[in-house]
Amino acid sequence: MAAPEEQELSQAQTEKLLQFQDLTGLESMDQCRRTLEQHNWNIEAAVQDRLNEQEGVPSVFNPPPARPLQVNTGDHRVYSYIVSRPQPRGLLGWSYYLIMLPFRFTYYTLMDIFRFALRFIRPDPRGRVTDPVGDVVSFIHSFEEKYGRSHPVFYQGTYSQALNDAKRELRYLLVYLHGDDHQDTDEFCRNTLCTEEVLTFINTRMLFWACSTSRPEGYRVSQALRENTYPFLAMIMLKDRKMTVVGRLEGLIQPEDFINQLNFIMEANQTYLTSERLEREERNQTQVLRQQQDEAYLASLRADQEKERKKKEEQEQRRQEEEAARQTRLAEERRQRTLAEEKERKSECLPPEPPQDDPDSLEIIFKLPNDTRVKRRFLFSQSLAVIHDFLFSLKETPEKFQIVTNFPRRVLPCLPTEEQPNPPTLKETGLNRSEVLFVQDLTDD
Repeated sequence: MAAPEEQELSQAQTEKLLQFQDLTGLESMDQCRRTLEQHNWNIEAAVQDRLNEQEGVPSVFNPPPARPLQVNTGDHRVYSYIVSRPQPRGLLGWSYYLIMLPFRFTYYTLMDIFRFALRFIRPDPRGRVTDPVGDVVSFIHSFEEKYGRSHPVFYQGTYSQALNDAKRELRYLLVYLHGDDHQDTDEFCRNTLCTEEVLTFINTRMLFWACSTSRPEGYRVSQALRENTYPFLAMIMLKDRKMTVVGRLEGLIQPEDFINQLNFIMEANQTYLTSERLEREERNQTQVLRQQQDEAYLASLRADQEKERKKKEEQEQRRQEEEAARQTRLAEERRQRTLAEEKERKSECLPPEPPQDDPDSLEIIFKLPNDTRVKRRFLFSQSLAVIHDFLFSLKETPEKFQIVTNFPRRVLPCLPTEEQPNPPTLKETGLNRSEVLFVQDLTDD
């Protein structure tokens, strides 16, 4: 939500505002106006309070509402420590201020008019940020050329990256906006920022990001933090899950005071940082526990899937084995049927057995592999194939066999071959009227 527009000042309020600025030496018109508003535009009370403040009493006030830039600058609990330049004392000092008042009024009025007109003629080039990292690196190089390499470790990245790293690491982030043309800048850099105790304190306790406001990245950050004067530093930390400005240091501050003020800010906000650490640790533990539970669930799921896969494989293998056994059984049944049909056909084709008194006949006793004896008569003129067909037609005879004589032992050529297409007759084989032949099983060969 945008901040409401400020009400326009009356002519009397404007005169009081300019008079208060000249009497106090404050450069920020916004700060002068806030101070006067706090004292109901009583200029004497406001000047006296300002003088008391210069004696070393820090002021805590609400910073002006700012356009957020990834950091909460509208927190009402921001510690602000402002160091103003020494003010003149005595009659001579006040006389000088009163004499210079019209000249200062004229100068600042003309400068404001000039800047206002310049915005329409030539927009501020710092308004466009094209290379934020380059702006930061360029500032670091120019800083080292002017003040040397003995300085706090600068964060070499954009302001947004510094915020993200400080948030991720739960560290304080100290932001320094460098005003090149301000009269206190050189003294602050040489006598405060680059001293051994300050750089050691910063390097060991926080991240440190800095940039010049003359560069687009620094100017952009200055518009977000709304500094009142230089040197300007802002302490930022993760608070209530948001990166929040918790402290502002403005003006020329001495090393010891600088460290004391930063320590004060850190101690005042340590409980928030500790709470964020505990909360993050709890979230991490919860995340680890959830991850372990997810891994255990996935492992269990994979085990169940593996069991299901093996079960399906076993079922498929069993099914295939059963199918193979069924196919084998069917094939065997078909073969047996074919064999039985072939035996029956051979039996039907056998010539009739000759009578016992036929002089051209012989009687053969066959000894089968199962020790069964079968006797039948044949004619000498019949082929050995007839003997083979007779034996093949018997149920007791194996599927494959050969006929062997006892003495001398020889295998009878009952089946036709390429060398002997027509098997010999019983007479040609040399068989007697009474023979004993042996049937050998060749099924397993």
